Amino acid sequence: MENEVTLDAKTIHWERAAIEKLLLADVRERRAARRWRMVKSLLWMLIFGALIWLLARDQWSVTTTPSGPHTALVTIRGEIADRSEASAEFVLPAMRSALEDSGTKALVLLINSPGGSPVQAGLISDEIRRLRKKYDKPIYAVVEETCASAAYYIASAADNIYVDKASIVGSIGVLMDGFGFVGTMDKLGVERRLLTAGVNKGFLDPFSPQTDTQKQFALTMLEQIHQQFIASVKLGRGDRLKATPETFSGLFWTGEQAVGMGLADAYGSLDSVARDVVKADKLVDYTNKENLAERVAKRFGAALGEGTVAALRALPALR
Repeated sequence: MENEVTLDAKTIHWERAAIEKLLLADVRERRAARRWRMVKSLLWMLIFGALIWLLARDQWSVTTTPSGPHTALVTIRGEIADRSEASAEFVLPAMRSALEDSGTKALVLLINSPGGSPVQAGLISDEIRRLRKKYDKPIYAVVEETCASAAYYIASAADNIYVDKASIVGSIGVLMDGFGFVGTMDKLGVERRLLTAGVNKGFLDPFSPQTDTQKQFALTMLEQIHQQFIASVKLGRGDRLKATPETFSGLFWTGEQAVGMGLADAYGSLDSVARDVVKADKLVDYTNKENLAERVAKRFGAALGEGTVAALRALPALR
């Protein structure tokens, strides 16, 4: 009888110990889960705070108004295209802000671009000429690696152009490129079904043949834009330009050659122009840049756009 009581007591003690271990394990698990939730919340708060800082950083840099004499800087970098940071939408307000500042002694356009849209270049070029007259402050173009095509269209409107001896300058021409797959389609036995209203509506379609009339139409349009480009360069460079038949042929040259041809004025960098030409060492950057929210919105919009375009391709369109 005594052994049975002792056995029951041991069993009860073991069960109680097991229950206590289970309860302690559950408590520890709950504490660990609570700590992990706190860590995750803290991480999300840090990420959110970092995003807020990145969004505000660009705004702070734009709204800061410098004091004292300085050389204003606006950068034109990359492809000159609508909605890019080298578009008229971004460059024009930056130039105006720079020249409106009473401390600005001169504006330097720091250019490193292979070219792009003649429309965007024309808008910026026209505004450079207007601002030069309005504010009576010099506007200089300083070329880094490349100032070609539409980029040179812009630079030619400045008071002076400064280059490195190895910079690439020029390419005064216009192009329209594409591909023709008509022969390939015939060899593959694929029939192109393109419906248009208007005999010339599809003349840029790569899977349709191009007539001589359509080709001549495109060449006439390109020649007209080319002449606009040439006129702008001649207006900007004036008597400094030593024009030859090759000058407006679309060729490009080194900075050393460009100086000799009158396409550029002298060698110089951003720092040397600010120091030796403007006589104001202090540089203030007025360049407008996309903030993080705008970049994310554009990428998100592009992703949505791909699906939208795919869906719309099956519908008749006016394009």
